[in-house]
Amino acid sequence: MFFGKYSVRISHPGKVLFPRMGISKADLINYYMSVADYFIYHSRMRPVSMQRFPGGIGQEGFFQKKAGDYFPDWIPVLEVPKEGGSLKMVMVNNKATLAYLCNQDVIAHHLWLSRADRIRQPDQLIFDLDPPRGNFDLVREAALALHEMLSGLDLLPFVKTTGSRGLHVVVPLRRQYPFEKTRELARQIAEVLAGRHPSKFTTSIRKEERRGRLFLDYLRNGYAQTAVAPYSLRAIEGAPVAMPIAWSEVRDPALHPRKYTLRNAGEKLKRDGDAWEGMRKSARSPRKAMKALGISDKS
Repeated sequence: MFFGKYSVRISHPGKVLFPRMGISKADLINYYMSVADYFIYHSRMRPVSMQRFPGGIGQEGFFQKKAGDYFPDWIPVLEVPKEGGSLKMVMVNNKATLAYLCNQDVIAHHLWLSRADRIRQPDQLIFDLDPPRGNFDLVREAALALHEMLSGLDLLPFVKTTGSRGLHVVVPLRRQYPFEKTRELARQIAEVLAGRHPSKFTTSIRKEERRGRLFLDYLRNGYAQTAVAPYSLRAIEGAPVAMPIAWSEVRDPALHPRKYTLRNAGEKLKRDGDAWEGMRKSARSPRKAMKALGISDKS
């Protein structure tokens, strides 16, 4: 495959990665190339953790954070600080990189909440909503309650299916504060919402204390934490997609976290476009929300 001055040689395109559906590496690449413009809009300049399955999803895969020494030198990388040193991580900034990772059997991509130029100042806040005891209606209810609360705090939330069990509610932020502050903001928002609906939602980390309530998971809002990328496939039979959706879909009782797949995601995009289009331009200062929740804006 040729991408301007870059080329990617595809090895074993017929290798089956999703056994039950017979989805091959060629199908994986075709999918990602079909959504590449949307995918890269959201992934550009963000370090990515790569979930690879060389033997297909029927065998155990692994996460790879570090850019391989054998990766071509045109792959965009960022040296990110970590405890005791640093780590060179890939950024999916162009189609050639996306195709190369597909050839490395990367099925799922997990992105940082910050971008390369200000790696310690997140531009996203995230809430991970998984169903307790399979109760996805409660996930939809939690997402809508978050939407109402965040809007009242002068923030503009977006939502996507995770392609697994639940929904992600994501808030674009102006990059004014470090992770410590935005994580505290997320925690306080979750605490207030759980206090308003104590029989439905909780912030208790201990599972035995939740008693069927939905955990408003704010814990991903830390340095080097990741969330599945918009339009990423998941390594689950059926090839579900983490799909950005409109808030009107969340109100639909027929919504399911694996509703969109490699087979129908392209059709949805042609029909509806990117539900997260212009997301970065929607970023707002978290200062008003912090003030409302009694959080100091001093770093």
